[in-house]
Amino acid sequence: MAQYAAGERPVLEAPAYANPAPLGLSAFALTTFVLSASNAGFLFSKSGIATGFIVGLALFYGGLAQLIAGVQEYRQGNTFGATAFCSYAGFWLAFGFTVLPIFAGKDLVGLVAATAGAAASDATTAVGVFLLGWTIFTGLMFIATLRISGALVAVFGLLFLTFLFLTIGFLGGGSTLTTWVPIGGWFGIATAIVAWYTALAGVLASIKFIKLPTFPMS
Repeated sequence: MAQYAAGERPVLEAPAYANPAPLGLSAFALTTFVLSASNAGFLFSKSGIATGFIVGLALFYGGLAQLIAGVQEYRQGNTFGATAFCSYAGFWLAFGFTVLPIFAGKDLVGLVAATAGAAASDATTAVGVFLLGWTIFTGLMFIATLRISGALVAVFGLLFLTFLFLTIGFLGGGSTLTTWVPIGGWFGIATAIVAWYTALAGVLASIKFIKLPTFPMS
Protein backbone atom coordinates (compact mmCIF):
# COMPACT_ATOMS: atom_id res chain seq x y z
CA MET A 1 0.00 0.00 0.00
CA ALA A 2 2.82 2.39 0.89
CA GLN A 3 4.51 1.71 -2.42
CA TYR A 4 1.22 2.25 -4.28
CA ALA A 5 0.58 5.52 -2.47
CA ALA A 6 4.08 6.73 -3.21
CA GLY A 7 3.59 5.95 -6.87
CA GLU A 8 0.37 7.95 -6.99
CA ARG A 9 1.91 11.15 -5.65
CA PRO A 10 1.71 14.02 -8.14
CA VAL A 11 5.04 15.08 -9.62
CA LEU A 12 5.81 18.69 -8.72
CA GLU A 13 7.23 20.59 -11.66
CA ALA A 14 9.91 23.24 -11.18
CA PRO A 15 8.51 26.77 -11.58
CA ALA A 16 9.20 28.37 -14.93
CA TYR A 17 11.28 31.55 -14.99
CA ALA A 18 11.55 34.07 -17.79
CA ASN A 19 14.93 34.55 -19.44
CA PRO A 20 16.41 37.63 -17.71
CA ALA A 21 19.10 38.20 -20.36
CA PRO A 22 16.97 40.36 -22.71
CA LEU A 23 16.12 42.69 -19.83
CA GLY A 24 19.74 43.02 -18.78
CA LEU A 25 20.93 43.55 -22.35
CA SER A 26 18.20 46.10 -23.08
CA ALA A 27 18.99 48.09 -19.93
CA PHE A 28 22.66 48.00 -20.78
CA ALA A 29 22.07 48.93 -24.43
CA LEU A 30 19.82 51.96 -23.90
CA THR A 31 21.95 53.48 -21.14
CA THR A 32 25.13 52.89 -23.15
CA PHE A 33 23.53 54.42 -26.24
CA VAL A 34 22.53 57.66 -24.52
CA LEU A 35 25.86 58.14 -22.73
CA SER A 36 27.83 57.23 -25.85
CA ALA A 37 25.79 59.64 -27.95
CA SER A 38 26.81 62.33 -25.46
CA ASN A 39 30.48 61.32 -25.64
CA ALA A 40 30.38 61.25 -29.44
CA GLY A 41 28.41 64.48 -29.75
CA PHE A 42 25.76 62.56 -31.71
CA LEU A 43 22.22 64.06 -31.90
CA PHE A 44 22.66 66.24 -28.81
CA SER A 45 25.37 68.23 -27.08
CA LYS A 46 26.35 68.00 -23.44
CA SER A 47 24.16 70.13 -21.15
CA GLY A 48 22.73 70.03 -17.66
CA ILE A 49 19.34 68.79 -18.89
CA ALA A 50 20.92 66.11 -21.09
CA THR A 51 23.08 64.94 -18.20
CA GLY A 52 19.96 64.65 -16.05
CA PHE A 53 18.52 62.09 -18.47
CA ILE A 54 21.76 60.12 -18.37
CA VAL A 55 21.69 60.08 -14.56
CA GLY A 56 18.12 58.78 -14.49
CA LEU A 57 18.91 55.99 -16.94
CA ALA A 58 22.13 55.08 -15.16
CA LEU A 59 20.46 54.73 -11.77
CA PHE A 60 17.15 53.11 -12.65
CA TYR A 61 17.53 51.25 -15.94
CA GLY A 62 21.23 50.57 -16.41
CA GLY A 63 21.63 50.15 -12.66
CA LEU A 64 18.50 48.83 -10.94
CA ALA A 65 16.92 46.91 -13.85
CA GLN A 66 20.22 45.31 -14.80
CA LEU A 67 20.85 44.35 -11.18
CA ILE A 68 17.48 42.57 -11.10
CA ALA A 69 18.43 40.70 -14.27
CA GLY A 70 21.73 39.69 -12.72
CA VAL A 71 20.07 38.34 -9.58
CA GLN A 72 17.68 36.31 -11.72
CA GLU A 73 20.66 34.89 -13.62
CA TYR A 74 22.02 33.69 -10.28
CA ARG A 75 18.74 31.83 -9.68
CA GLN A 76 19.08 30.14 -13.05
CA GLY A 77 22.66 29.07 -12.33
CA ASN A 78 24.16 31.27 -15.06
CA THR A 79 27.46 32.43 -13.58
CA PHE A 80 28.48 34.49 -16.61
CA GLY A 81 25.17 36.34 -16.86
CA ALA A 82 25.01 36.99 -13.13
CA THR A 83 28.58 38.28 -13.01
CA ALA A 84 28.23 40.47 -16.08
CA PHE A 85 24.81 42.01 -15.33
CA CYS A 86 25.46 42.64 -11.63
CA SER A 87 28.89 44.11 -12.37
CA TYR A 88 27.70 46.49 -15.08
CA ALA A 89 24.76 47.42 -12.88
CA GLY A 90 27.37 48.46 -10.34
CA PHE A 91 29.15 50.47 -13.04
CA TRP A 92 26.02 52.39 -13.94
CA LEU A 93 25.05 52.99 -10.31
CA ALA A 94 28.55 54.30 -9.58
CA PHE A 95 28.49 56.48 -12.69
CA GLY A 96 25.01 57.81 -11.94
CA PHE A 97 25.99 58.68 -8.37
CA THR A 98 29.13 60.48 -9.58
CA VAL A 99 27.24 62.76 -11.96
CA LEU A 100 24.30 63.50 -9.66
CA PRO A 101 23.33 67.19 -9.39
CA ILE A 102 25.17 67.39 -6.05
CA PHE A 103 28.32 67.11 -8.17
CA ALA A 104 27.22 70.02 -10.40
CA GLY A 105 25.21 67.76 -12.72
CA LYS A 106 28.08 67.22 -15.15
CA ASP A 107 29.16 64.17 -17.09
CA LEU A 108 32.67 62.82 -16.55
CA VAL A 109 34.18 65.14 -19.15
CA GLY A 110 32.32 68.08 -17.63
CA LEU A 111 33.54 67.21 -14.15
CA VAL A 112 37.12 67.20 -15.35
CA ALA A 113 36.67 70.45 -17.28
CA ALA A 114 35.13 72.14 -14.23
CA THR A 115 38.28 71.64 -12.15
CA ALA A 116 41.47 73.61 -12.55
CA GLY A 117 45.19 73.23 -12.07
CA ALA A 118 46.54 70.13 -10.37
CA ALA A 119 43.01 69.10 -9.40
CA ALA A 120 42.09 68.82 -13.08
CA SER A 121 45.01 66.48 -13.70
CA ASP A 122 44.07 64.35 -10.70
CA ALA A 123 40.42 64.22 -11.79
CA THR A 124 41.36 63.18 -15.32
CA THR A 125 43.68 60.46 -14.03
CA ALA A 126 41.10 59.20 -11.53
CA VAL A 127 38.47 58.83 -14.26
CA GLY A 128 41.04 57.14 -16.47
CA VAL A 129 41.95 54.61 -13.77
CA PHE A 130 38.23 53.98 -13.13
CA LEU A 131 37.73 53.24 -16.82
CA LEU A 132 40.93 51.19 -16.99
CA GLY A 133 39.54 48.86 -14.34
CA TRP A 134 36.40 48.36 -16.39
CA THR A 135 38.48 47.81 -19.52
CA ILE A 136 40.32 44.97 -17.79
CA PHE A 137 37.09 43.46 -16.45
CA THR A 138 35.44 43.65 -19.87
CA GLY A 139 38.46 41.95 -21.42
CA LEU A 140 38.04 39.07 -18.97
CA MET A 141 34.35 38.79 -19.80
CA PHE A 142 35.19 38.88 -23.51
CA ILE A 143 37.34 35.76 -23.10
CA ALA A 144 34.36 33.93 -21.59
CA THR A 145 32.10 34.88 -24.52
CA LEU A 146 34.31 32.86 -26.88
CA ARG A 147 32.49 29.77 -25.58
CA ILE A 148 28.98 31.28 -25.63
CA SER A 149 27.89 32.99 -28.85
CA GLY A 150 29.09 35.21 -31.65
CA ALA A 151 26.55 37.86 -30.68
CA LEU A 152 28.05 38.21 -27.20
CA VAL A 153 31.56 38.15 -28.67
CA ALA A 154 30.57 41.21 -30.72
CA VAL A 155 28.93 42.95 -27.73
CA PHE A 156 31.87 42.49 -25.38
CA GLY A 157 34.48 43.02 -28.08
CA LEU A 158 32.99 46.40 -28.98
CA LEU A 159 32.51 47.26 -25.32
CA PHE A 160 36.17 46.46 -24.61
CA LEU A 161 37.21 48.86 -27.38
CA THR A 162 34.79 51.48 -26.05
CA PHE A 163 36.34 51.37 -22.58
CA LEU A 164 39.83 51.22 -24.04
CA PHE A 165 39.41 54.39 -26.11
CA LEU A 166 37.77 56.22 -23.21
CA THR A 167 40.62 55.15 -20.95
CA ILE A 168 43.23 56.41 -23.42
CA GLY A 169 41.36 59.71 -23.67
CA PHE A 170 41.18 60.34 -19.93
CA LEU A 171 44.64 59.07 -19.01
CA GLY A 172 46.19 61.08 -21.87
CA GLY A 173 44.38 64.30 -20.98
CA GLY A 174 44.54 67.50 -23.04
CA SER A 175 43.87 67.04 -26.75
CA THR A 176 43.78 63.28 -26.21
CA LEU A 177 40.65 63.77 -24.12
CA THR A 178 38.77 65.54 -26.90
CA THR A 179 40.02 63.12 -29.57
CA TRP A 180 39.67 59.64 -28.06
CA VAL A 181 36.56 60.13 -25.95
CA PRO A 182 34.37 60.83 -29.03
CA ILE A 183 35.87 57.75 -30.72
CA GLY A 184 34.92 55.74 -27.64
CA GLY A 185 31.46 57.25 -27.90
CA TRP A 186 30.97 55.97 -31.45
CA PHE A 187 32.14 52.50 -30.45
CA GLY A 188 29.71 52.68 -27.53
CA ILE A 189 26.85 53.39 -29.94
CA ALA A 190 27.87 50.32 -31.98
CA THR A 191 27.98 48.29 -28.75
CA ALA A 192 24.45 49.37 -27.87
CA ILE A 193 23.11 48.41 -31.31
CA VAL A 194 24.57 44.90 -31.11
CA ALA A 195 23.33 44.51 -27.52
CA TRP A 196 19.81 45.50 -28.64
CA TYR A 197 19.99 42.92 -31.43
CA THR A 198 21.01 40.20 -28.97
CA ALA A 199 18.19 41.21 -26.60
CA LEU A 200 15.69 41.13 -29.46
CA ALA A 201 16.86 37.65 -30.44
CA GLY A 202 16.10 36.46 -26.90
CA VAL A 203 12.65 38.08 -26.81
CA LEU A 204 11.62 36.71 -30.22
CA ALA A 205 12.86 33.24 -29.27
CA SER A 206 10.73 33.33 -26.12
CA ILE A 207 7.54 33.94 -28.10
CA LYS A 208 8.60 31.51 -30.85
CA PHE A 209 8.31 34.15 -33.56
CA ILE A 210 11.47 34.74 -35.62
CA LYS A 211 14.75 33.08 -34.76
CA LEU A 212 17.50 35.65 -35.17
CA PRO A 213 20.95 34.09 -35.46
CA THR A 214 23.23 34.57 -32.45
CA PHE A 215 25.87 32.09 -33.63
CA PRO A 216 26.25 29.73 -30.64
CA MET A 217 29.82 28.63 -30.02
CA SER A 218 29.40 25.68 -27.64
